Amino acid sequence: MNIKNLFPIFKNRPEITYLDSAATSQKPQQVIDAMSEYYSMNNANIKRGIYSLAENTTTAYEDVRVKVASFVNVQPEEIVFTSSATEGVNFIAQAWGSKNISAGDEILVTELEHHSNFLPWQRLVQEKGAILKIAPIKFDGKLDYEAFSNLVTPKTKLIALTAQSNVTGEIVDLKRVVKLAKQIGAKLFVDAAQAIAHKKMDLKTLNCDFLTFSAHKIFGPTGVGVLFIKKEIQDEVQPYQVGGGMVFEVGITDSKWLQPPHKFEAGTPPIAQVIGLGAAIDFINANINFDELHKHETSLSKALVEELQKIDAIKFVADPELLKGGHVVTFNIKDHHAHDVAAFLDKFGICVRAGNHCAQPLHKALGINSSIRVSFAVYNTMEDVYKLVNAIKKL
Repeated sequence: MNIKNLFPIFKNRPEITYLDSAATSQKPQQVIDAMSEYYSMNNANIKRGIYSLAENTTTAYEDVRVKVASFVNVQPEEIVFTSSATEGVNFIAQAWGSKNISAGDEILVTELEHHSNFLPWQRLVQEKGAILKIAPIKFDGKLDYEAFSNLVTPKTKLIALTAQSNVTGEIVDLKRVVKLAKQIGAKLFVDAAQAIAHKKMDLKTLNCDFLTFSAHKIFGPTGVGVLFIKKEIQDEVQPYQVGGGMVFEVGITDSKWLQPPHKFEAGTPPIAQVIGLGAAIDFINANINFDELHKHETSLSKALVEELQKIDAIKFVADPELLKGGHVVTFNIKDHHAHDVAAFLDKFGICVRAGNHCAQPLHKALGINSSIRVSFAVYNTMEDVYKLVNAIKKL
């Protein structure tokens, strides 16, 4: 079976060659069906009604929490549903950082970061009088681990970094970073938004403290994300928002929260989106072997890099060997702005990303303002690669 056939957009829009899965993935039919069925057959609020429709919906919602926990190998009570990975970062910056970061403390990030894993920490240190340290990349675009290690001090209270760059595709050595963090007692926050759809992540083995990702990058809907908070440190985290559904008892002068994860989920959650996330995980479990996926995606990246190397005007943003090793290939074309290239490719139905990819510090470190990004997923083929290359040759 051709897995591409499970994604209706490719049947409905056969002219499209979609090469922007690092921005968002396309959705399989079973995710669309699951959300439609919820709205047409099972729509009710959760954790409130005692009638069977509401109780069944609550059960379905909590079943997804169990699925997500199993997917990343943690306990269900360690999984919090958010609106996005971006909210997950802001959640910890405010709900943990506001109580645990003080003047003079240090937070360490890297030049690889997406703005969503940079700006919340930048704002936190500004509010607290703390210090934001930024680990650099090397000339080839790879993270400089020696410089990273040298920036870690006894004052480092949090290390926040991506699991995989959304610009270069570099897969970060998280085990190495965890070891550094544990040596000094710092907490580790991982932004897995880019990595989660491309590699198996075992959080029990990884032993990070916080991790976040969005559903829409793993074939699920927009509007829902996942935040992992390690059980042992949940008491250090305050509710990010307060309201209905997260409180045990409300008094005039004080209130008592429910136990985690429920104390972290105020108000009516994105129920349909959570149901869609559950269907996306079912889809992955049934159709994707991550080792085979890595081989498939890197074969596409390798072929694209090697074809582009034959074109004199192409300039890669990082070491071509690095770009061959992931699902992202990023480059520029001499005498053509990235936006103009993307607009030209659109005439052929080819969808690529152009700009700074919400990673301005990284682009500045690379000495460029913008770039063209091609990103692959399970539904891409070698035919997509050659269609792109042939279109570029016509520029």
